[in-house]
Amino acid sequence: MYLTLELDREEDGRYIAEVLDLPGVLAYGATREEATARAQALALRVLADRLEHGEPAPNLLPLDFRAA
Repeated sequence: MYLTLELDREEDGRYIAEVLDLPGVLAYGATREEATARAQALALRVLADRLEHGEPAPNLLPLDFRAA
């Protein structure tokens, strides 16, 4: 599975990373790396929550993130 990660820089200098395949999964960070790590961690939490509650989740294996 590939999740598309979009990364932008805000006017205030912070970075925002969004996982386009999972609506609402976005995170801020002071650096590109921090924003990316936070968004990836949140995406994994969202997928785990979906699995735990029997909600539809995409086929998870193999799982990887790629840049937009």
